[in-house]
Amino acid sequence: MKFTKKAAHYKPAEDREKDLRLALYRIQKGRPHSGETKITIAAVAREAGVSTALIHNYYPKVAEAIREAQGRSSRAMRDVKHHDLVAERKISAAYRHEIEELRAKIASLASLNEVLLDENRVLKAKVKDRKVTDLGSAAL
Repeated sequence: MKFTKKAAHYKPAEDREKDLRLALYRIQKGRPHSGETKITIAAVAREAGVSTALIHNYYPKVAEAIREAQGRSSRAMRDVKHHDLVAERKISAAYRHEIEELRAKIASLASLNEVLLDENRVLKAKVKDRKVTDLGSAAL
């Protein structure tokens, strides 16, 4: 079997994953061959001599290990976002409850206001009409 020059550079997936994990380890320990100091997928790719797309597309576990080393694990980020969502839902439910209470108060005040407006109209009519005598004030 004859190999082309390009085919000679292909490594088995297990060996490539091992190379990527070693590259991550070297960067974490401060002994990279490429001079990388920051832990990123691009840095690990450069250290291992591969593309970032290769890591993203074929080695998602390595990509997750890199994110965990960065403190940005997708699980941790998902858990934080879920916790934030639950907290926001509780706040939203409290606001909805407060809005309902305020609407009930507004309805009660609107009803009371209508009663007072009606009483005010009656009293104004009594004051304007000289024929009407207020029995309550005449008895005093």
